Amino acid sequence: MIKFLLFVILIIPLLNVNGQGIGELAPAKPPDIFPNNAIGVDIIFSESGFGLGAFYRRQFSQELTGFTDFSISEAKDPQEFTYVDYFGNTYTAGKLNRAFLLPLNFGLQYRLFENDIYDNLRPYINIGIGPAIVLTTPYDREFFNSFHAAKAYPALGGYVGFGANFGLDKKNLVGINIRYYEIHMFNKGIEILQNRIENDLGGFFLTINIGTMY
Repeated sequence: MIKFLLFVILIIPLLNVNGQGIGELAPAKPPDIFPNNAIGVDIIFSESGFGLGAFYRRQFSQELTGFTDFSISEAKDPQEFTYVDYFGNTYTAGKLNRAFLLPLNFGLQYRLFENDIYDNLRPYINIGIGPAIVLTTPYDREFFNSFHAAKAYPALGGYVGFGANFGLDKKNLVGINIRYYEIHMFNKGIEILQNRIENDLGGFFLTINIGTMY
């Protein structure tokens, strides 16, 4: 799923390059000017599950934008496997803790192909870095009740990504971003599965951005 969407994002700009065709070149269309500020929510999908986040962006120029974002999503051990019993109940053998990632990132976003493709597709690359919290809760307790026994661990995280914003609407922002996260814990690590210590968490995340520009 993530690989397919990445392929679509990569191929669309190639279909729009030099879209004028053969013949006399028309005068260059002035670029659309979008508002400098944007705020919104991120809907996050990964191999570990579903997450939510929020972002703020400030455009410095037509190509460069600064941003900050915060999110919460679940993390899993690469070797864990969920079973479904005869009655439809699910469980993970050997699981000791649930784990959640709470990164706060600050970064830059650089727009690609600004003069080559139409403004209704605005691809970019981005990079962010910042502090993070890894939160664990006991797996043998009910989900919401387990937060009474939650433990928090400091970490440092960051990501690199590729994505695009869509449409010419000057008010509503809709986009998609594929990111690779890396989060390193400062302590010895955590046990998600029993007897397996993890102190580097992350992976690929597909993020849908929905917001407003002003």
